[in-house]
Order: sequence, then structure tokens, then C-alpha cells
Amino acid sequence: MSASASVLTAYGEHPFVSPDLALVRDPDPAGTGRDPEFIRRNLGRLEAFASYFNPEVRGLERLPAQGPFLIVGNHNGGATPPDMPILMTEWWKRRGAEEPVYGLFHSMFFNLPGVGPTMRKAGGIEADPEAAEHALRAGGSVVVFPGGDYDVFRPWSERHHIDFAGRTGWIRLALRTGVPIVPAVSCGAHNSVVVLSRGDRLVRWMPHLRLMRVKVMPIMLGLPWGISFGLPTIPLPTRTTVDVGAPIDLAERYGADPDESDAVIKWIYDDLTREIQQTMDKLVAEREA
Repeated sequence: MSASASVLTAYGEHPFVSPDLALVRDPDPAGTGRDPEFIRRNLGRLEAFASYFNPEVRGLERLPAQGPFLIVGNHNGGATPPDMPILMTEWWKRRGAEEPVYGLFHSMFFNLPGVGPTMRKAGGIEADPEAAEHALRAGGSVVVFPGGDYDVFRPWSERHHIDFAGRTGWIRLALRTGVPIVPAVSCGAHNSVVVLSRGDRLVRWMPHLRLMRVKVMPIMLGLPWGISFGLPTIPLPTRTTVDVGAPIDLAERYGADPDESDAVIKWIYDDLTREIQQTMDKLVAEREA
């Protein structure tokens, strides 16, 4: 069997992956324990979860043929966010599990019994700037939701609002590593949960949560609790669209470098989030038409 045929056997005939490029790919260049075989075995389970949200993923063909690049998305759905499962289910079906893609997650998940090892096998790494930079410099791509818990527990009235809480680390990360940013805008998933308040003021009275880097104690309305404080509710059925945009080279677009002032980084942040919001607005208009 030829080398290119061997690669196609491993990858499957995925339309957006070049076999010639795939020949040099390491499925875990960051050395975190990512396991393509584990991903393939469990893809059906992930797809079953994602299918509850009637998903549609657009624009995967816009992704570069290979990494590294930084996928930046908005976060939705409260305690059961489907954004990553929806995106990665379609990604792995089309591009294969061998492509090194890592997702950033809150460190507390890795301390849960049985959860940490499972997440690492699927490509999960702690949401730490050094870990993300290591993965990118090693040649992997990284998925990040800059708004984190602040974004994923935004109130119902703000469900169509892009809010990364002013966090700009993702911009500096892209500038330091020289990788393009690929926006991935998710619309509809936040209709699955009714968040009344982030409850961030409640956390001030809970020092143990602050030690765990938890910044919100969401107050939600839903089954089976009625009103819940931090407890997950059963997600409502909804239709979710994830739109993957064209790669953005920050140095090319803004002439920026890693040593830019905070004011320049803030200007880039405002411009990019405005562009992401425009995509969200188009998806909302389409949804409500």
C-alpha cells in the first residue's frame, strides 16, 4: 500500500484534508494524551448528544487545510453547552479524528473522577495560556470560548448577544503564535436554557468557589427544579446553527504584533467582536424569518 493510500485509510476520504499534508501530522503533537481511536469509538455518542439540538454546521470548508489555527466561539447552553459537541462532531466526521485539535476547558473539570482522563483523550486541555500556546506551537489547532462561564450563563434576554467579558487573551495568543483566528458563531443553543441571572454577586459570599476560579452561580428556570441555583436543568429542544467564518490573520489585517499596547488590543477586540456579532445578527434574522 502506498504512503498516500495509508493516510487515506487512516483519515477516510475527508474533502478538506490534503493527504500530502496529512503525511506529516502527529495526532497529539502537544503530548496531552489525545487519542484518535478513542474519539472514533465515541463519536456516535457525541453525535447522539449533539442531535438533540437539531444542529447545522456551516463553513467547515473555510478552515485551512491544516493547522495550527485558533477557533474562537461564543458559548451557549448553561450547564449543558452543545457548541463544542456540535462543532467537533461535524469536524471529525468530515476531517477525521487524526487531525490534532484541542479544546480549552475550565481546570475544575479535569479534577472530577473519570472526567479528566476522558476529556484529555478527546483533546481537552486546561484553559491556561501556556497550555494553549504550547499546543499551537506544537502544530495543533485550538478551540477556545473566551467568554467562558460568564458567556455560557448569560441571561435569557442576552441570548443573542456576543459577550466575551472584555477578555483579550485569545487575541494576544494569536499574535504571539502567528496563527490565524477562525470565528465560529453559534446561534440557537442558548434558547435551550432560561438563565435569569449569572448570580456573580452570590459568588462573593462563597469563597470556596472563588478558590476554584468559579465566577458565577447562575439562577435558572427549568425542569426538574423550577428555580435552580447552579444546578443544571434539562435543556429545551432547539435548533442550533454554527457558522464557521473565514480565517483572520491579525498581522495582515491590523498590522499588529505581540507587543501591542492594551489600547490597540482593545481596539482589535472591539472590531472582531463587532464582526462576530454581525454574523450572529444575520443568523438570528434568518432564524426568525
